[in-house]
This record gives sequence, structure tokens and C-alpha cells, in this order.
Amino acid sequence: MTDSASEAKLYALRLLGYRGRSERELRDRLDRKGFRPDLINRTVLQLKQAGLIDDVALAANLRRLAFERRLLGHKGARSFMLKRGLPLSVVESALDYDEGTDLENAVRFLDKKRTSMENYTAVERKRKLWNLLARRGYSPGVIRKAMRDFNFDEEDGQ
Repeated sequence: MTDSASEAKLYALRLLGYRGRSERELRDRLDRKGFRPDLINRTVLQLKQAGLIDDVALAANLRRLAFERRLLGHKGARSFMLKRGLPLSVVESALDYDEGTDLENAVRFLDKKRTSMENYTAVERKRKLWNLLARRGYSPGVIRKAMRDFNFDEEDGQ
């Protein structure tokens, strides 16, 4: 067990310097490093008071990352945020389901994958793309619409 409050704070600041972390993530990392529970509580409290740990702000950033960069669907974004240690209530308040956004992201993702799927038959391509979208958290209805919007007509003639 590590006993220094300054060591705990320095380690936490180093972790936060790499990327934003949820309160739970930081607590877990400090615990794995061997800091006492009272030191962990004190360190986390100090960092929260200083505004360096803010689960609501982190949720907003992760939402933007999930939808804009990773092109995840609603369920995928929810799972991504929960894996980062955010409480369910914070995740639910940060995410608002919008089928239009999901559909737009699904079509963007399909367009991005278009060239890497050229060597497959139309049936294989459709199956692979469907599975990719499902794993990224898109609902079957959104996937169906995206696949319909994504023009497969030229491949159907094969």
C-alpha cells in the first residue's frame, strides 16, 4: 500500500494528463496502484472540487467522439460511455436518441467502407456491412434504411 497523499494526487494528475477520466476510472486506477481507500477518496474529492473530474463534461465529450469520430449508433455510444465508467444516469442524460442522426452516421460509415468491400459479392457485402453496423450499435430499422439509402443497385445486377 502506498501511503503518500501527494503521490496519489501526482499519479491521478498524470492519468488525467493523458485523457479525461470518469470518477470510477480514476478510483479504480488509484486502487490498482495500491493507494489506501481514504487517500483515494481525499484525492478524488480534491480533484472534483478543482473541476478536474467532471463526469457530465466527460459524457458530453465522449458523446461527440462516439457519434462524430467513431460513427457509433445510439446503443454503441451508450455502451462506449458505460465502459468508460460513467454512471448510467449521466450517460442517459447525455444521450438523446435521434434516428436521423443514427441514419446519417450509418450512411457515412457505409460510404467509408465502400472501397474495402469491393472484392466481395453483393450478397457478401450486404451481410458484412449489416453485421458491422449491428456491432457498432445501430438498430435493425436504421440498418435497413441505411442499406436501402446506400445504393446497391449496381451490384444487384451481378
